Amino acid sequence: MPGPQKVVRTDLWIDAAFDQRLAREPQIALGILPVRDAAAGWRQLESADVYHVTAAKDELPREWFVTPALLARCPHLVCVSTSGAGYDTVDVPACTAAGIAVVNQTGGNAISVAEHTLGLMLGVSRRMSECDRRMRQERGFPREEVMGHEIHGKTLGLVGIGNIGTRVAALGRAFGMEVIASDPLLAAEEVRRRGASPVSLEQLLAQADFVSLHCPRDSTTLKMIDAGAFARLKRGAIFVSTARGGIHDEQALVVALQSGHLGGAGIDVWDVEPPPLDHPLLQMPNVFATYHTAGVTHEARRAIAAMSAEQIAAVLAGGRPPRLVNPEVWPAFEKRRAALVS
Repeated sequence: MPGPQKVVRTDLWIDAAFDQRLAREPQIALGILPVRDAAAGWRQLESADVYHVTAAKDELPREWFVTPALLARCPHLVCVSTSGAGYDTVDVPACTAAGIAVVNQTGGNAISVAEHTLGLMLGVSRRMSECDRRMRQERGFPREEVMGHEIHGKTLGLVGIGNIGTRVAALGRAFGMEVIASDPLLAAEEVRRRGASPVSLEQLLAQADFVSLHCPRDSTTLKMIDAGAFARLKRGAIFVSTARGGIHDEQALVVALQSGHLGGAGIDVWDVEPPPLDHPLLQMPNVFATYHTAGVTHEARRAIAAMSAEQIAAVLAGGRPPRLVNPEVWPAFEKRRAALVS
């Protein structure tokens, strides 16, 4: 492309590794989009070649979501990059139709999310958060009132066994758990190679003592874990999600916990983030609640910032990105990019 190629990111928090990596590219100019100043934001974005957008849907004003309306105002865009594995803020079909590549950072926070998942499992099963809250408010209660269960010897069911699920499987086995997994995108032998016994979703719901979600949020998974799915879980099972809000039905989870059918839940992702203070799940002692922080560690944020910038630099240099969300766009992308370069 003639002259500097312009990458624009929002002014939301990002590790310095992103700016530092792009600063090493003399043909790339970095612009900052102030999300609370529409006029200044559009001045930056309308001339952008690449838009690096947060994947956190409830932190970004809707005006800056990648929609057909935004794409119409940004004729130079060739690539949209998200700040995580998710792309809830991006209309991928609209980008594909416009010849725009969409890239994400899948795997960048896998270790952090896997560790957090295990923490939620242990926290709920051993009643750690419940004990912590009571110790701060009460005295005189017997320890047996907060007595929990070991996870050793229990069955861990993973709904999805990609980058994160594979790491959770390894952690589960290290704690002496039997690990099973349901993943419609993988052959049975590949599920075994990743450390789990392959089962159907129905079998997983019936067999697992812990059910942990590690699948993407899309049209096939929205409300996949609904009232019927919760009813098919073992009585006393523990449900965990560090995936995306909306894959499980929040109200159905409330009912399953209130009825006593489920033993507890560890929830990091919500329909609205953060959930309102009066959310019924936040009133339950057997719910370990976190604020979509599973992948929010210093290490993960640094890794994602660095890999985002590296991938953007590669795309602008003409390379095919390793984490392309819409691979079907590539022929149209190459034609469009060639036209913009000429």
